[in-house]
Amino acid sequence: MLSGGVGGARFLQGLLHLAARHGASPRISVVTNTADDWWLHGLKVCPDLDTVMYTLGDGIDVERGWGRRDETWNARDELAAYGVGPAWFGLGDRDLATHLVRTQMLDAGYPLSAVTTALCRRWEPGVELLPMTDDRVETHVVVDDPDTGEQRAVHFQEYWVRHHAEVPAHAVVPIGIEDATPAPGVLDAIAQADVVLVPPSNPVVSVGTILGVPGIREALASTPAPVVGVSGIIGKDHVRGMARQLLGVVGVEVSAAGVAEHYGARSRPAEPGRPGVLDGWLVDEVDAPALPRIEAAGIAARAVPLWMTDADATADLVGEALGLASQVATGTAAGRAGTDA
Repeated sequence: MLSGGVGGARFLQGLLHLAARHGASPRISVVTNTADDWWLHGLKVCPDLDTVMYTLGDGIDVERGWGRRDETWNARDELAAYGVGPAWFGLGDRDLATHLVRTQMLDAGYPLSAVTTALCRRWEPGVELLPMTDDRVETHVVVDDPDTGEQRAVHFQEYWVRHHAEVPAHAVVPIGIEDATPAPGVLDAIAQADVVLVPPSNPVVSVGTILGVPGIREALASTPAPVVGVSGIIGKDHVRGMARQLLGVVGVEVSAAGVAEHYGARSRPAEPGRPGVLDGWLVDEVDAPALPRIEAAGIAARAVPLWMTDADATADLVGEALGLASQVATGTAAGRAGTDA
């Protein structure tokens, strides 16, 4: 899987729940976005990696969708008493321990991939969690400063957490991505996969940045595994987050069909240097009228319920994705059931 934070983590829960229904023990590798990472109070914070790790390790705060359950905020409050900001982003005391351990290991010379493996020994998420790269990549967004009205680049976390994606944005810039290389295990996981799934994560700042790491898009284009994605757009809006705003910034139509065309079909050459990555695409039932357009773009498509309302509904959605992957792999019109895939 290629995963961002909340949406990818919930989809993974459904995948594990589906496996448990049938007593299966699949090997799951999760290539996770790290362009949301940033340094705060001298600590390396990896929001998407931690959200997946905490969610699958049963430590997530379910209501917030991020951070630790039963969190306290003493360190944040003490920093505020000293006048140390930013006031709009606080690290909880339990969460702080993860960032301390990560930063100490990075300072000792361990790459992020090795650090992630070590952290997962504590959480036992049941998947192989791989950062997209060990290199420093940070997404910045060019916005209109609400105080001065002038354009300036801010870290994605400031755009999202401080401004709630409500200020006008003009560009999305993943700093350092051109020089990044895939983390160890990433390309092998894609090449050796039976199925590659793209969950309903943000197509610009989650899946988009993973695809932006040189070599990953090409690996997806050449893997023998079918690649099936799930739309995070239902109707004309995102389910969660700020995909609607950022799709507009990069000039992509805010629709399930628009995002599918943005990813592109593996069966059809895209512009030079940007091969398509999808064989199949799931859309919600309300977007069923878009199926002919998606299929005309060279991508097999189905309309199914996409709302991940509970574990069973999410497992059913994963089953639909695997069923479509089976259809793509076998070339049959009907496809097999998701559990058979």
